[in-house]
Amino acid sequence: MQYKKEVMNHLNIHCLQHVPFEGLGCIEQWIAQKGHTISYTRFYENYIFPDIAAFDWLIIMGGPMGTCQVDQFPWLLAEKAFIRKAIECNKTCVGICLGAQLVAEALGAKVYANQKKEIGWFPVYGANLSTNNLLFGEKQNPITVLHWHGDTFDLPVGAVHLAYTEVTPCQAYLYRNNVLGLQFHLELTEDGLHSMLFNCKEDLYTLSTSVQSESTIFQGKSHLIGGNEKLFDILDRLSCL
Repeated sequence: MQYKKEVMNHLNIHCLQHVPFEGLGCIEQWIAQKGHTISYTRFYENYIFPDIAAFDWLIIMGGPMGTCQVDQFPWLLAEKAFIRKAIECNKTCVGICLGAQLVAEALGAKVYANQKKEIGWFPVYGANLSTNNLLFGEKQNPITVLHWHGDTFDLPVGAVHLAYTEVTPCQAYLYRNNVLGLQFHLELTEDGLHSMLFNCKEDLYTLSTSVQSESTIFQGKSHLIGGNEKLFDILDRLSCL
């Protein structure tokens, strides 16, 4: 993996958003700081897809639905086709949570119910540690991040495995140096955390060793700043690849 000498001056970024309460979070701040532009396809509104030539990056956000729920959310079929086309056209793609699952499926990997739900603040560990690991570099220092998922995916063929947890073997991957999947949430701000807790609280009714309570999750909000800083670094590095 080779880094370009200079970060691209300006990016046209397009976001696929599935529900109002899972937006870009701190990525909006990164976009503003770098002087990039952002546009949206919002599937909870009258949605349209842009022309592939109109954007440089595609960011696919999370949501409570599963990749297989096409009967309930028929737009999933069109979205999957759009993601595949973006990858084929060599666009930089970043998938977060559901977005990471959709990208994995677009790359031919299987998405399925995880052995356990994983909801709350849990450490993520680095895999294939080297200077090329966007999350960890050469150091296997775990980072504590927010998880909120019941499904998982196999590592796509040809992708580099970046991270894992005790519950979920594949937490992050990088494909062809410009397609990144993150199963966890580094983008959340405190407002975003409140929204998740309000809109998805039914997921917390059955607690376990891998599902934390609402109060425990809220008390862990001090991890948000570190997660945002980590994501800024990842996006900076991704824009140099």
